[in-house]
Amino acid sequence: MKNIFSLTIILLSFIKGFGQELTVPAQTQYLADNPFLVSATYAGIGDNVRIRLNGLTQWVGVKDAPMNQALSADFRIANTTGVGVQLYNDKNGNTRQYGAKFSYAHHLILDESSEQYLSLGLSFNLNQFKIEIENFDANIDPSVNGNRFNQNYNFDVGFLYRNKGYFLAFNASNILPKNIDDFNRIEPNLLANYQLYSGISIRSRQSDIELEPSALFQYFQSDGRSTTDLNFKIKYHQYENYYWAGITARVFNDQSFTPATIGPMLGLKHNNFYFGYSYQINTNDLLPYNSGTHMVTLGFDFLQGLSNCPCTQHRIIY
Repeated sequence: MKNIFSLTIILLSFIKGFGQELTVPAQTQYLADNPFLVSATYAGIGDNVRIRLNGLTQWVGVKDAPMNQALSADFRIANTTGVGVQLYNDKNGNTRQYGAKFSYAHHLILDESSEQYLSLGLSFNLNQFKIEIENFDANIDPSVNGNRFNQNYNFDVGFLYRNKGYFLAFNASNILPKNIDDFNRIEPNLLANYQLYSGISIRSRQSDIELEPSALFQYFQSDGRSTTDLNFKIKYHQYENYYWAGITARVFNDQSFTPATIGPMLGLKHNNFYFGYSYQINTNDLLPYNSGTHMVTLGFDFLQGLSNCPCTQHRIIY
């Protein structure tokens, strides 16, 4: 009984920290060849229609632990414009969030000779939140009744700067205050969160090996907390195909930068098919109660068409 009570307190602390957002904070999905999940500014960069399907199971072994499924697609229109869409379904115990994000990006050349590009992005978000009270025991809490459902919309804005292999993306999510008329008045209505994603791809012209260190910083305005992902990937290229492996660690910045999760990643791209896998293990008090978090990504690239503008092309080193 004591262990169950302790686990309940731990879970509630996580739910309190992450249950207030209208969109689900990024896990490691963006590292699986899908930075579009971090910012709309990546929409349309590349020569294909890019589709990614993600499935994430968190804290395996804990009953009713969070699960997430997401589908994203982005593609280029004309030479300097990209559009994309994201659909997601997130379940955490008896709470459920699902919604869609529709994105637009415009890409500009700052200096073609030095490969400097600027991208601007805008997203419209439609989110729905539901408490599945049909799973509650009415004898325990008869006051919980009716349709506990709310719908909200919001916007994201961002920019992306690229200079050869270096990239810096900034994104502001949920920039409008949240409608809390149907909820407790003590719930925060400022749900803006900010992501800063930066890194560099390092590859010489004589090598098939590419190194990519990167970091993702997330700040949540509602309670002032923030996290940082520290990532490292290594790719082995074979013509247009590649294999990659890496490691990622997430830290809570207000907890002396102690890693909360850490784990390996791997993946491959062969022809038009993409596969990625990520595993994360908790390093906090939740460790004895679960076997970690698993994420699988499947992807497909098709309708290849070269762009006439380098601002929407992937950087190629021959």
